[in-house]
Amino acid sequence: MAHMKRYSVPGFWPVPKKEKVFVVRPSAGPHGKRESIPLQVLLREVLGYAQDAREVRAILNTGGVLVDKRVRKEPKYPVGLMDVVEMPEINANFRIVAGRKGLSAEKIGKEETHVKLCRITGKRNIRGGGFQLSLHDGRNVTIRKNAYKVGDSLLISLPGQDILKHYGFEKGAKGTIIAGKNIGISGKVKDFIVKKNMLEKSTVTIESDKREIKTLTEYILIGEITKHAEDRKPDKREARQKKKEAVRKKRKERLAKQKKKKGRKRAEKMPSSKKKSDE
Repeated sequence: MAHMKRYSVPGFWPVPKKEKVFVVRPSAGPHGKRESIPLQVLLREVLGYAQDAREVRAILNTGGVLVDKRVRKEPKYPVGLMDVVEMPEINANFRIVAGRKGLSAEKIGKEETHVKLCRITGKRNIRGGGFQLSLHDGRNVTIRKNAYKVGDSLLISLPGQDILKHYGFEKGAKGTIIAGKNIGISGKVKDFIVKKNMLEKSTVTIESDKREIKTLTEYILIGEITKHAEDRKPDKREARQKKKEAVRKKRKERLAKQKKKKGRKRAEKMPSSKKKSDE
């Protein structure tokens, strides 16, 4: 189905429930239906850059909206936790964060658009002796050393996915609750309990504002972004792209010079009688 009924949408979607019956349904993608916002709702209801679906399509078709440094033209594309949404033409940059009412768009500076904080949700061995890490936004990162575990967080570069920093899930680590009734609360990890059998659940205790909150381990995102956004390493893909653009520019200039030279030579070879007749 392309649509869903408005009364069944997540609570953090700011869509009126009684004006119309249906609203756009998020397509299959890196985030689930209940943990994401479709681009159409984000641009129209959340950010207010469009008044209806037609204006949203007009904005997206120009290629002016980037999600994690990639152009997205599908109104149903799901945008989720820690995704970076950019509109370079109007110099507007946002990050999807977990607030007290659910997901919300937070305005950020241009220097923060090059990094993203991701939670490790899975890990497995691959052929050749390496490891594959599955991140919360559907990404897969391969590593050679067994240095990370499920529950840790990685600060990666965009769009190259280079690992810039590692945040371990341990006592004293800073984290934010990203699901459940205490969503949006930040604090330090005081203690955690790992399940011993299938009937138990792994829990963690967060200390925030002189109170303790107990929640599930998978509801915690460890780490911060702002302190390391300016000190990021140069992205390999960005460097390669800049190099390609420089080569293309030189090639165009060289071809233009060659055309000018050919034109001059033709003018010099042209007989004088023909020149007079042309005049």
